[in-house]
Amino acid sequence: MKLAAPILALFVAVASLAAQKSKSIRAQDEAETWVRATMKKMSLDEKVGQMLCSSFGSDFMATDSAQFDALAREVHEYHLGGFHVFGGTEAAPPVLLNATYGTVTLGDPFEAASTLNRLQAISALPLLNTADFETGAGFRLRGATAFPRNMAFGAAGDEKLAFEAGRITGIEARAVGVQVNFAPVVDVNNNPRNPVINTRSYGEDPALVGRLASAYVRGLQAGGSLATLKHFPGHGDTDVDSHLGLPIIRDPRETIDSVELPPFRAGIAAGADAVMTAHIEMPALDPTPNTPTTLSEPIVGGVLRKELGFGGLIYTDSMGMAGVTALYKPGEAAVRAVKAGNDIVLHSPDDAAAF
Repeated sequence: MKLAAPILALFVAVASLAAQKSKSIRAQDEAETWVRATMKKMSLDEKVGQMLCSSFGSDFMATDSAQFDALAREVHEYHLGGFHVFGGTEAAPPVLLNATYGTVTLGDPFEAASTLNRLQAISALPLLNTADFETGAGFRLRGATAFPRNMAFGAAGDEKLAFEAGRITGIEARAVGVQVNFAPVVDVNNNPRNPVINTRSYGEDPALVGRLASAYVRGLQAGGSLATLKHFPGHGDTDVDSHLGLPIIRDPRETIDSVELPPFRAGIAAGADAVMTAHIEMPALDPTPNTPTTLSEPIVGGVLRKELGFGGLIYTDSMGMAGVTALYKPGEAAVRAVKAGNDIVLHSPDDAAAF
Protein backbone atom coordinates (compact mmCIF):
# COMPACT_ATOMS: atom_id res chain seq x y z
CA MET A 1 0.00 0.00 0.00
CA LYS A 2 2.98 2.28 0.63
CA LEU A 3 3.75 2.58 -3.08
CA ALA A 4 0.16 3.66 -3.73
CA ALA A 5 0.43 6.65 -1.44
CA PRO A 6 1.57 9.22 -4.03
CA ILE A 7 -1.27 8.26 -6.38
CA LEU A 8 -3.82 8.27 -3.58
CA ALA A 9 -2.73 11.66 -2.27
CA LEU A 10 -2.97 13.27 -5.71
CA PHE A 11 -6.37 11.79 -6.53
CA VAL A 12 -7.86 12.77 -3.18
CA ALA A 13 -6.49 16.31 -3.56
CA VAL A 14 -8.02 16.68 -7.02
CA ALA A 15 -11.31 15.12 -5.95
CA SER A 16 -11.60 17.37 -2.93
CA LEU A 17 -11.65 20.48 -5.12
CA ALA A 18 -14.81 19.37 -6.88
CA ALA A 19 -16.50 17.63 -3.99
CA GLN A 20 -18.68 19.41 -1.47
CA LYS A 21 -18.01 18.75 2.22
CA SER A 22 -20.96 16.36 2.41
CA LYS A 23 -19.50 14.35 -0.45
CA SER A 24 -15.91 14.18 0.83
CA ILE A 25 -16.23 10.71 2.33
CA ARG A 26 -17.61 9.33 -0.91
CA ALA A 27 -14.81 11.02 -2.89
CA GLN A 28 -12.19 9.44 -0.63
CA ASP A 29 -13.79 6.00 -1.00
CA GLU A 30 -13.78 6.38 -4.78
CA ALA A 31 -10.13 7.44 -4.70
CA GLU A 32 -9.08 4.43 -2.64
CA THR A 33 -11.03 2.11 -4.94
CA TRP A 34 -9.27 3.62 -7.95
CA VAL A 35 -5.86 3.25 -6.29
CA ARG A 36 -6.38 -0.41 -5.46
CA ALA A 37 -7.56 -1.19 -8.99
CA THR A 38 -4.66 0.74 -10.52
CA MET A 39 -2.08 -0.91 -8.25
CA LYS A 40 -3.18 -4.36 -9.36
CA LYS A 41 -2.32 -3.48 -12.95
CA MET A 42 1.05 -1.82 -12.24
CA SER A 43 4.41 -3.51 -12.76
CA LEU A 44 7.15 -3.39 -10.14
CA ASP A 45 9.04 -0.83 -12.24
CA GLU A 46 5.98 1.41 -12.36
CA LYS A 47 5.58 1.20 -8.59
CA VAL A 48 9.25 2.04 -8.03
CA GLY A 49 9.02 5.00 -10.40
CA GLN A 50 6.17 6.48 -8.37
CA MET A 51 8.69 6.97 -5.55
CA LEU A 52 10.89 9.30 -7.62
CA CYS A 53 10.35 13.04 -8.09
CA SER A 54 12.54 14.78 -10.68
CA SER A 55 12.70 18.52 -11.44
CA PHE A 56 12.88 21.25 -14.06
CA GLY A 57 13.29 25.02 -14.32
CA SER A 58 10.35 27.27 -15.21
CA ASP A 59 11.63 28.83 -18.42
CA PHE A 60 10.43 28.36 -21.99
CA MET A 61 10.79 24.75 -23.07
CA ALA A 62 9.68 23.81 -26.58
CA THR A 63 7.98 20.44 -27.01
CA ASP A 64 10.64 19.43 -29.55
CA SER A 65 13.55 20.63 -27.41
CA ALA A 66 16.24 18.40 -25.93
CA GLN A 67 15.25 19.55 -22.45
CA PHE A 68 11.63 18.45 -22.81
CA ASP A 69 12.68 15.22 -24.52
CA ALA A 70 14.79 14.40 -21.46
CA LEU A 71 11.83 14.97 -19.13
CA ALA A 72 9.50 12.94 -21.34
CA ARG A 73 12.03 10.12 -21.44
CA GLU A 74 12.07 10.03 -17.64
CA VAL A 75 8.28 9.79 -17.58
CA HIS A 76 8.26 6.89 -20.04
CA GLU A 77 11.35 5.00 -18.85
CA TYR A 78 11.19 5.55 -15.10
CA HIS A 79 7.42 6.09 -14.62
CA LEU A 80 8.14 9.09 -12.39
CA GLY A 81 5.69 10.00 -9.66
CA GLY A 82 6.05 13.74 -10.19
CA PHE A 83 8.21 16.79 -10.88
CA HIS A 84 9.54 19.54 -8.66
CA VAL A 85 9.20 23.06 -10.07
CA PHE A 86 12.23 25.31 -9.70
CA GLY A 87 12.59 28.94 -10.76
CA GLY A 88 14.09 30.07 -14.04
CA THR A 89 16.77 32.59 -14.97
CA GLU A 90 15.53 35.88 -13.53
CA ALA A 91 17.57 36.89 -10.50
CA ALA A 92 15.71 37.34 -7.22
CA PRO A 93 16.74 38.46 -3.72
CA PRO A 94 18.76 35.73 -1.96
CA VAL A 95 16.74 33.11 -0.11
CA LEU A 96 19.60 31.65 1.90
CA LEU A 97 21.85 33.61 4.21
CA ASN A 98 24.83 31.59 3.02
CA ALA A 99 26.10 33.63 0.08
CA THR A 100 28.23 30.75 -1.22
CA TYR A 101 25.23 28.55 -2.02
CA GLY A 102 24.09 30.23 -5.21
CA THR A 103 21.79 32.80 -6.77
CA VAL A 104 18.04 32.43 -6.39
CA THR A 105 16.08 32.74 -9.64
CA LEU A 106 12.46 33.24 -10.65
CA GLY A 107 10.68 31.42 -13.44
CA ASP A 108 7.61 32.09 -15.56
CA PRO A 109 4.28 30.75 -14.19
CA PHE A 110 2.89 30.22 -17.69
CA GLU A 111 5.91 28.17 -18.73
CA ALA A 112 5.70 26.14 -15.52
CA ALA A 113 2.03 25.42 -16.19
CA SER A 114 2.68 24.61 -19.85
CA THR A 115 5.45 22.13 -19.05
CA LEU A 116 3.47 20.46 -16.27
CA ASN A 117 0.38 20.14 -18.47
CA ARG A 118 2.40 18.52 -21.25
CA LEU A 119 4.05 16.11 -18.83
CA GLN A 120 0.67 15.20 -17.30
CA ALA A 121 -0.66 14.50 -20.78
CA ILE A 122 2.03 11.93 -21.59
CA SER A 123 2.12 10.24 -18.18
CA ALA A 124 0.15 7.03 -17.78
CA LEU A 125 -0.48 7.91 -14.12
CA PRO A 126 -1.29 11.32 -12.58
CA LEU A 127 1.84 13.25 -11.63
CA LEU A 128 2.10 14.58 -8.06
CA ASN A 129 4.05 17.80 -8.59
CA THR A 130 5.84 19.84 -5.94
CA ALA A 131 7.40 23.24 -5.31
CA ASP A 132 9.10 25.26 -2.57
CA PHE A 133 6.52 28.03 -2.36
CA GLU A 134 7.59 28.93 1.18
CA THR A 135 6.61 32.59 0.91
CA GLY A 136 3.99 32.14 -1.77
CA ALA A 137 4.19 31.09 -5.41
CA GLY A 138 6.19 34.29 -5.91
CA PHE A 139 9.01 32.58 -4.05
CA ARG A 140 9.80 30.81 -7.34
CA LEU A 141 7.59 32.37 -10.05
CA ARG A 142 7.59 36.02 -11.10
CA GLY A 143 4.25 37.80 -11.05
CA ALA A 144 2.82 35.46 -8.43
CA THR A 145 2.04 36.54 -4.87
CA ALA A 146 5.07 36.82 -2.60
CA PHE A 147 4.63 37.12 1.16
CA PRO A 148 7.18 38.13 3.82
CA ARG A 149 9.39 35.45 5.37
CA ASN A 150 7.89 33.36 8.15
CA MET A 151 9.67 35.35 10.84
CA ALA A 152 7.51 38.36 9.92
CA PHE A 153 4.40 36.25 10.51
CA GLY A 154 5.94 35.16 13.78
CA ALA A 155 6.39 38.79 14.81
CA ALA A 156 2.74 39.49 13.98
CA GLY A 157 1.62 36.34 15.79
CA ASP A 158 -1.69 36.31 13.91
CA GLU A 159 -3.05 32.91 12.90
CA LYS A 160 -5.49 34.51 10.45
CA LEU A 161 -2.59 36.00 8.48
CA ALA A 162 -0.79 32.66 8.37
CA PHE A 163 -3.99 30.96 7.23
CA GLU A 164 -4.57 33.47 4.42
CA ALA A 165 -0.97 33.19 3.24
CA GLY A 166 -1.44 29.44 3.00
CA ARG A 167 -4.81 29.70 1.27
CA ILE A 168 -3.62 32.13 -1.41
CA THR A 169 -0.46 30.09 -1.98
CA GLY A 170 -2.53 26.92 -2.35
CA ILE A 171 -4.77 28.49 -4.98
CA GLU A 172 -1.86 29.85 -7.03
CA ALA A 173 0.08 26.59 -6.76
CA ARG A 174 -2.84 24.60 -8.15
CA ALA A 175 -3.27 27.16 -10.94
CA VAL A 176 0.12 26.18 -12.38
CA GLY A 177 -0.28 22.44 -11.75
CA VAL A 178 1.53 22.05 -8.42
CA GLN A 179 -0.34 19.92 -5.88
CA VAL A 180 2.24 19.71 -3.07
CA ASN A 181 3.82 22.72 -1.41
CA PHE A 182 6.98 22.08 0.60
CA ALA A 183 5.83 24.38 3.38
CA PRO A 184 5.46 25.37 6.14
CA VAL A 185 8.96 25.46 7.58
CA VAL A 186 8.46 24.34 11.20
CA ASP A 187 12.10 24.53 12.30
CA VAL A 188 12.58 26.46 15.54
CA ASN A 189 15.08 29.30 15.08
CA ASN A 190 17.15 28.61 18.19
CA ASN A 191 20.62 29.17 16.72
CA PRO A 192 21.43 32.75 15.61
CA ARG A 193 24.31 31.44 13.48
CA ASN A 194 22.05 29.25 11.36
CA PRO A 195 22.95 30.07 7.73
CA VAL A 196 20.01 28.36 6.03
CA ILE A 197 16.86 28.54 8.22
CA ASN A 198 16.90 31.83 10.17
CA THR A 199 14.12 34.09 8.80
CA ARG A 200 12.47 31.08 7.15
CA SER A 201 11.39 30.08 10.67
CA TYR A 202 8.39 31.54 12.50
CA GLY A 203 10.65 32.13 15.50
CA GLU A 204 12.36 30.70 18.56
CA ASP A 205 9.24 29.72 20.52
CA PRO A 206 8.16 26.13 19.69
CA ALA A 207 4.55 26.85 20.68
CA LEU A 208 4.36 29.90 18.40
CA VAL A 209 5.94 27.99 15.51
CA GLY A 210 3.48 25.14 15.94
CA ARG A 211 0.47 27.45 16.20
CA LEU A 212 1.26 29.49 13.06
CA ALA A 213 2.38 26.44 11.08
CA SER A 214 -0.91 24.71 11.89
CA ALA A 215 -2.86 27.73 10.66
CA TYR A 216 -0.80 27.76 7.46
CA VAL A 217 -1.46 24.04 6.93
CA ARG A 218 -5.21 24.60 7.18
CA GLY A 219 -5.00 27.57 4.83
CA LEU A 220 -2.95 25.72 2.24
CA GLN A 221 -5.45 22.87 2.26
CA ALA A 222 -8.34 25.33 1.96
CA GLY A 223 -6.62 26.56 -1.20
CA GLY A 224 -6.56 23.02 -2.59
CA SER A 225 -2.93 22.07 -1.97
CA LEU A 226 -1.15 19.50 0.16
CA ALA A 227 0.95 20.83 3.05
CA THR A 228 4.44 19.58 3.96
CA LEU A 229 6.11 20.09 7.34
CA LYS A 230 9.87 20.55 7.09
CA HIS A 231 12.69 19.84 7.93
CA PHE A 232 12.20 16.82 10.20
CA PRO A 233 13.25 16.40 12.97
CA GLY A 234 14.30 20.06 13.15
CA HIS A 235 16.97 22.07 11.28
CA GLY A 236 16.90 25.17 13.49
CA ASP A 237 19.84 24.49 15.79
CA THR A 238 22.54 24.16 13.12
CA ASP A 239 25.42 26.36 12.00
CA VAL A 240 26.08 24.37 8.81
CA ASP A 241 24.02 24.60 5.61
CA SER A 242 22.95 21.07 4.63
CA HIS A 243 23.19 22.11 0.98
CA LEU A 244 26.94 22.34 1.56
CA GLY A 245 27.66 19.75 4.27
CA LEU A 246 26.19 17.52 6.97
CA PRO A 247 25.13 19.51 10.06
CA ILE A 248 25.27 17.77 13.45
CA ILE A 249 22.82 18.60 16.23
CA ARG A 250 24.22 17.29 19.51
CA ASP A 251 21.25 18.25 21.69
CA PRO A 252 20.05 15.64 24.21
CA ARG A 253 16.79 13.82 23.58
CA GLU A 254 15.05 15.95 26.21
CA THR A 255 15.81 19.13 24.26
CA ILE A 256 14.70 17.58 20.98
CA ASP A 257 11.42 16.51 22.59
CA SER A 258 10.76 19.93 24.11
CA VAL A 259 12.02 22.21 21.32
CA GLU A 260 12.35 20.56 17.90
CA LEU A 261 9.46 18.08 17.82
CA PRO A 262 6.50 20.07 19.25
CA PRO A 263 5.90 22.07 16.03
CA PHE A 264 5.83 18.82 14.06
CA ARG A 265 3.37 17.33 16.52
CA ALA A 266 1.17 20.41 16.16
CA GLY A 267 1.33 20.33 12.36
CA ILE A 268 0.51 16.64 12.25
CA ALA A 269 -2.44 17.22 14.58
CA ALA A 270 -3.60 19.98 12.21
CA GLY A 271 -3.73 17.42 9.40
CA ALA A 272 -0.50 18.04 7.46
CA ASP A 273 -0.37 15.80 4.39
CA ALA A 274 3.40 15.30 4.17
CA VAL A 275 6.68 15.68 6.04
CA MET A 276 10.11 16.38 4.54
CA THR A 277 13.12 14.80 6.22
CA ALA A 278 16.36 16.75 6.73
CA HIS A 279 19.97 15.98 5.86
CA ILE A 280 21.18 16.45 9.43
CA GLU A 281 22.91 14.13 11.86
CA MET A 282 21.23 13.82 15.26
CA PRO A 283 23.10 11.35 17.52
CA ALA A 284 20.48 11.49 20.29
CA LEU A 285 17.99 9.87 17.90
CA ASP A 286 20.41 7.70 15.91
CA PRO A 287 24.02 7.29 17.16
CA THR A 288 25.23 5.79 13.85
CA PRO A 289 28.06 8.09 12.63
CA ASN A 290 27.63 10.02 9.37
CA THR A 291 23.97 9.10 9.03
CA PRO A 292 21.69 11.90 7.83
CA THR A 293 18.17 11.79 9.22
CA THR A 294 16.96 11.18 5.68
CA LEU A 295 18.69 7.80 5.67
CA SER A 296 17.94 6.82 9.27
CA GLU A 297 15.30 4.16 9.93
CA PRO A 298 15.30 4.83 13.70
CA ILE A 299 14.38 8.46 13.00
CA VAL A 300 12.11 8.23 9.93
CA GLY A 301 10.47 4.88 10.61
CA GLY A 302 10.85 5.09 14.37
CA VAL A 303 10.36 8.64 15.62
CA LEU A 304 8.23 10.03 12.78
CA ARG A 305 6.08 7.03 11.90
CA LYS A 306 5.79 5.25 15.24
CA GLU A 307 6.31 7.84 17.99
CA LEU A 308 4.58 10.76 16.29
CA GLY A 309 2.11 8.49 14.52
CA PHE A 310 2.42 10.24 11.16
CA GLY A 311 0.59 8.38 8.40
CA GLY A 312 1.03 10.73 5.43
CA LEU A 313 3.65 11.06 2.72
CA ILE A 314 7.32 11.36 3.66
CA TYR A 315 9.60 13.18 1.20
CA THR A 316 13.36 13.35 1.37
CA ASP A 317 14.93 16.75 1.04
CA SER A 318 16.74 17.18 -2.27
CA MET A 319 19.10 14.25 -2.72
CA GLY A 320 21.48 16.50 -4.63
CA MET A 321 22.54 18.30 -1.45
CA ALA A 322 26.03 17.79 -0.04
CA GLY A 323 24.59 16.51 3.24
CA VAL A 324 23.98 13.27 1.31
CA THR A 325 26.16 13.38 -1.82
CA ALA A 326 29.37 13.74 0.22
CA LEU A 327 28.62 10.37 1.82
CA TYR A 328 26.80 8.21 -0.74
CA LYS A 329 26.38 7.78 -4.47
CA PRO A 330 22.88 8.47 -5.87
CA GLY A 331 21.80 4.84 -6.19
CA GLU A 332 22.85 3.81 -2.70
CA ALA A 333 21.43 7.00 -1.20
CA ALA A 334 18.02 6.35 -2.79
CA VAL A 335 17.91 2.77 -1.52
CA ARG A 336 18.90 3.85 1.99
CA ALA A 337 16.25 6.58 1.95
CA VAL A 338 13.50 4.12 1.05
CA LYS A 339 14.70 1.59 3.62
CA ALA A 340 14.64 4.36 6.23
CA GLY A 341 10.95 4.90 5.52
CA ASN A 342 10.75 7.75 3.01
CA ASP A 343 8.00 7.45 0.39
CA ILE A 344 9.36 9.86 -2.22
CA VAL A 345 13.00 10.39 -3.22
CA LEU A 346 13.29 14.02 -4.27
CA HIS A 347 15.56 15.41 -6.97
CA SER A 348 18.20 12.70 -7.17
CA PRO A 349 21.29 13.86 -9.08
CA ASP A 350 20.97 10.64 -11.10
CA ASP A 351 17.41 9.37 -11.59
CA ALA A 352 18.65 6.36 -13.56
CA ALA A 353 20.83 5.23 -10.66
CA ALA A 354 18.08 5.95 -8.14
CA PHE A 355 15.60 3.92 -10.20
